Amino acid sequence: MLAVVKRSGVTEQFSRDKVVRGVQRACQGRPVDDDALQQLAQRVEESIRSAGVAEIPSHEVGLAILGPLRELDEVAYLRFASVYRSFSSVEDFEKEIADLKAAMQRESVADGE
Repeated sequence: MLAVVKRSGVTEQFSRDKVVRGVQRACQGRPVDDDALQQLAQRVEESIRSAGVAEIPSHEVGLAILGPLRELDEVAYLRFASVYRSFSSVEDFEKEIADLKAAMQRESVADGE
């Protein structure tokens, strides 16, 4: 069993469904289907299980979601990141968008585009 330790100190069993529900809110109104969300949740679970620990902080689960979500849908990624990272200003969004654009440019150069 893989346990998630929440900020309050409460421990609960990891739930792939809970990952899907959390990401669904960020994907609302976006062209993302349920199969893609299930695959994302599977990738997140595999990623955190590969750490080989019995307990993982909820913060680490959030970090494990960000990468696959960015690949899936950039707008959903920004929505999720804004809540997960507690954006408090337009500047927070601007910085995240600039980082996203820079990462996309690096990837397109690495892909030889």
